Amino acid sequence: MFVLAKVVSGGLEGVNGFLVEVEACIANGMIGFDIVGLPSLAVKESRDRIRAAIVNSGHAWPMKKLTVNLAPADVRKEGTSLELAVAIALLAAQKPSLFQGLKDTLLIGELTLHGELLPVRGVLSMALAARAGGLSRIVLPAGNAREVQCLGDIEIYPAHTLTEAVKHLTREALLLPQQQVPYEQLMADTSTADDLKHVKGQKIARKALEVAAAGGHNLMMVGVPGSGKTMLARCLPGILPPLSYEEALETTCIHSAAGELSREGGLLTQRPYRSPHHNASLPAIIGGGTKARPGEVSLAHNGVLFLDELPEYSRQTLEALRQPLEDGYVNVTRISGQARYQSRCMLVAGMNPCPCGNHGSKTKQCRCKPYEIQRYLARISGPLLDRIDIQVEMDAVSIDEIEKSDIEEDSATVQKRVLMARKRQLERYQGETYYCNAQMPQSAIEKHCQMTPDASALLHKAVTQYHISMRAYGRIRKVARTLADIAGREQLSLTDVAQAIQLRNLDGQYWR
Repeated sequence: MFVLAKVVSGGLEGVNGFLVEVEACIANGMIGFDIVGLPSLAVKESRDRIRAAIVNSGHAWPMKKLTVNLAPADVRKEGTSLELAVAIALLAAQKPSLFQGLKDTLLIGELTLHGELLPVRGVLSMALAARAGGLSRIVLPAGNAREVQCLGDIEIYPAHTLTEAVKHLTREALLLPQQQVPYEQLMADTSTADDLKHVKGQKIARKALEVAAAGGHNLMMVGVPGSGKTMLARCLPGILPPLSYEEALETTCIHSAAGELSREGGLLTQRPYRSPHHNASLPAIIGGGTKARPGEVSLAHNGVLFLDELPEYSRQTLEALRQPLEDGYVNVTRISGQARYQSRCMLVAGMNPCPCGNHGSKTKQCRCKPYEIQRYLARISGPLLDRIDIQVEMDAVSIDEIEKSDIEEDSATVQKRVLMARKRQLERYQGETYYCNAQMPQSAIEKHCQMTPDASALLHKAVTQYHISMRAYGRIRKVARTLADIAGREQLSLTDVAQAIQLRNLDGQYWR
């Protein structure tokens, strides 16, 4: 005699969720409990937790042959998100007439031995898969509820224990659906801690930061210690356009899959700012490891990746950044899995001009030998420099300039100009796969970056004089396009091109 029950749960493949059909079979035969369908070791180990949770929740454990199948059987199932679904499937197989609405309900959650529900990774991705699959309800741990509080077209039922989930599914005691919150309300509660009004002096660097934000360009700041490189980088998310709803979903899915959301973390409404230490390994920056997790460049998707002390990172790690910066995604292949992670972020790099940090300083003397400086700068390759659109040199600000009473522009004022420039770009690139100047392919550069004759002559002269590569030539035109957008000009003028060259000539000064 066979008794069957079927419920729906979710799995995670990279950062994308997929639906898993959990089938439970209770049959006569040798007593045992098997889970099939390509489960990982963590899924296999869940058998003892599921049994203890069911018994400690006051339900009988069938002393028969139990088989649970996870379909599709050719996709590996990782993590602990299936435990609630397996437990419900086994209980429904014993008393199928009591459970209702299982085929339209997604069940997610990890169980403790006492039957409590613990939050799991990747709930938002699984919820989006459930919505795309036509499911109308989700029962999940209360600790994951805030993560999906903006999915207004699907009912969310947070549960604390297995008992609460069972009583809800048997209609004995219905759970209250979570009140969904409009994304605009979450955005209204967003605030930034770092403001440009606290940055004194550094007019050129502030202008470079504004241009980078307006066009989505990568930025490198070279300066002595204490000149404000880190402070400026931290201010960048505050002047970037606010996250759209779609961008917030993308970003939160990546952070949730990586386990980076806090236990009660909700939908991300601020652009991410990641600043990994220079000792971070290649898998930590790019992604990978034994479980092919997202790296820092993917966790910075739709935000800022700040690499301070750029030459201190390993050469292998820096060279591996070239493909994500160019293509906007990372392909990670490991024995246990393969995944593609989005990595469309702005790279902001900070570095000293020499090992001691004082080369070019107006107040301190450099102690480095010329060959030490060249060896230090040689850690940054030419191809990587070509992918950094804007490069600025900074010096320490004097105490008089810091203490003067003049109030600097705050982030809100600068953001208004950034938003106007981004609006022009959205209108210009409507219907395209790119939406800001930094993402333009070569064909779009020829179309949208038309220069005046004198501007074209100046750029051609700069290419010859400073030995600028063709990739850097295209990026200078992109930066000039952004400068023109800030000024409200359609055609690139001599001023736009001259400023773009000025913001891009450090490689000729330091790496020539």
